[in-house]
Amino acid sequence: MVSLKGKGVVITGAGSGIGRGIAVAFSKAGAALALAGRRRDALEETAAALETGTRSTIVPTDVTDRQAVVALAGEAVSSLGNIDILVNNAGINTRRRNLSDITDEDWDRVIQINLTGAFNVFRAVLPHMQKIQNGLVINIASMAGKRAGTVGGVAYSASKFGLSSLNQSINAEFRENGIRACCIYPGEVDTPILELRPNPVSIEKRQAALDPDDIAEAAMMVAQLPDRAIVEEITIFPRCSVAG
Repeated sequence: MVSLKGKGVVITGAGSGIGRGIAVAFSKAGAALALAGRRRDALEETAAALETGTRSTIVPTDVTDRQAVVALAGEAVSSLGNIDILVNNAGINTRRRNLSDITDEDWDRVIQINLTGAFNVFRAVLPHMQKIQNGLVINIASMAGKRAGTVGGVAYSASKFGLSSLNQSINAEFRENGIRACCIYPGEVDTPILELRPNPVSIEKRQAALDPDDIAEAAMMVAQLPDRAIVEEITIFPRCSVAG
């Protein structure tokens, strides 16, 4: 098992849900964290939840802004020393999400954040990983990136299918240089994104969903493997259905 003590980790979408769960888990393992997201107040709440003594920096960032993500990478290196791990977690969905009712603006926004945003952040950290000839990228996708449907919706599913392709491309192009990628495909997780579903999710179904800590444990498992190993995909979903 590889120690994460002192490893520099950039986490996007770190202000809530899965991103916060991963940040807390990595802090307990001794990693140093750059917490990125659009809302400073949410990032501050995540920072307050970290293990006491964790070295961390808050970098409010819109992942669709390429200059901002370059600044994020620079701040991470300056504060943490290296970028050893990137967790691409920033993502959104919309309430109107089917082909029949999604607006052009909502389609563009979902693709720009969920897919192009992940591309932007990876491209920004890539020179720093190339410099040390090592790095791990953990892309948080969705089971909607395995099979499209009306629950996730057309734009969300397309963005997560695209994230899978980006993940495979990273491994195809950079694994010989020590940079590897894993795509985690969660099923329903009890996070604020469930509140945007067109049909409200009952309390009982939310209780049956995965917890952000479950996804954090999967990310930790990948991060603690020797760098000779690539786990390209992990699917993880709740035992009981939350769909509907």
